[in-house]
Amino acid sequence: MNYEAVIGLEIHAELQTKSKMFCGCKVVDPTTSKPNSSVCPVCMGLPGVLPVTNKKAVEFGVKVALALSCEINLKSIFARKNYFYPDLPKGYQISQYEEPLARNGKIRIQTSQSEREIRVRRVHLEEDTGKLTHETKGTLIDLNRAGIPLLEIVSEPDIHTAEEARSYAENLRSILMYLKVSSGDMQKGVLRIEPNVSIRPAGSNEFGIRTEIKNLNSFRALERGIAFEIKRQQTLLEQGEKVAQETVGWDEERQITFAQRVKEGEEDYRYFPEPDLPPLDLNPKWIEELRNSLPELPAVKRKRFQDVYGLTEDIAGILVQEFDIANYFEAVVSSAPEIDPRQISNWITGELFSLMNETGENISNIKVSPDALTELLTLINKGTVNLTTGKLILMSMFDQGCTAMEIMDSLGLRQISDLDQITSIVLKIIKENPNQVSSYLGGKEGLFNWFFGQVMKATQGKENPDIVREVLKNNLI
Repeated sequence: MNYEAVIGLEIHAELQTKSKMFCGCKVVDPTTSKPNSSVCPVCMGLPGVLPVTNKKAVEFGVKVALALSCEINLKSIFARKNYFYPDLPKGYQISQYEEPLARNGKIRIQTSQSEREIRVRRVHLEEDTGKLTHETKGTLIDLNRAGIPLLEIVSEPDIHTAEEARSYAENLRSILMYLKVSSGDMQKGVLRIEPNVSIRPAGSNEFGIRTEIKNLNSFRALERGIAFEIKRQQTLLEQGEKVAQETVGWDEERQITFAQRVKEGEEDYRYFPEPDLPPLDLNPKWIEELRNSLPELPAVKRKRFQDVYGLTEDIAGILVQEFDIANYFEAVVSSAPEIDPRQISNWITGELFSLMNETGENISNIKVSPDALTELLTLINKGTVNLTTGKLILMSMFDQGCTAMEIMDSLGLRQISDLDQITSIVLKIIKENPNQVSSYLGGKEGLFNWFFGQVMKATQGKENPDIVREVLKNNLI
């Protein structure tokens, strides 16, 4: 039997506010700060405390909802979501459910198969939980993260493949980063993805039993976790067994999911309005002001990069995925109007990305400024250095922070384009290799590349390759 996967994503994004969601505690990096150094009676959940809603978090939430074309609810309600977990000090989480901040949005995604639209069910605000560290003698609790503003974006179950899920999550992360409401740092848990996965016979409209994969913090884990879960569920059904409604974790080392607990239904959380917080009433004029402040979003920018700069869809998509990368590209383009934007994009997504991947740096803190890359590409296009030497210079620029001219002159890498000098070198190599000359003239045309290599080797790659080829052609006769 053929099966179809039905997938919905819950994505939790920590918002970049200075203080927590319902108290004045400073938001600190829970991965580097001293444990429990930024807590108060409110985020510790002590009896008798009163929460106050963070306006900046609401603003960020509205911006995201607008960017997703959601319907903004002028009145939304905070609710208590009741469940016990060691990192939830109050025994409940302040969240939104029946009357969230926004509903009915959409995201367009592009996969290898097609472009399609995924509906967004709701966008709502809530508070994050604490962090647990499990040790041999017990479990330690750090409440620095407890109370940090979270924005949860819940999709409709419109996704059918792991590739579609990844594309949706990548697009949403880009939007969050463009709006500067979240860093999107998945390694630090700032963005966490929880897919709900079920399968059903192809063509059926009934939903199968779903499992939820908890707290995935990379796109690779998302894609592989979903693919594994689809296959696992299909195997169970083919063997006549049932899929259990449960929460599962993802074991990155073994590349499998594993059962954690029976998955709760919505009724188990016993939602009811938070008695200590009034309804959240939004001013329509304020919402329109936020709408008018939205930047050019990734999908629009991607199309503009294709139309204006002649980039392919794939390259444009890579460049616009992060706001800083797109800005870097346009900064180089604007400072070098004589250079083909496609050449610039190739150097950024090729050589520069390769160096960034090796070092773990991002575009905002590398030592190669847009002006520095412009200078290097100008030297290459003018023939002052060749392509191979240009790549070596970029490596030094990335490592040392020097300009292309400084490195070129200090290492003596200026390209040789003097016709007489190149001719002299070519004639010398031809004279020293009579057997190879005879073989070449006898029909072994592949030896031309051997001669070219010998010339470049003799000059440490400094010769202008176009002139070398022309001189060889004129003298290998």
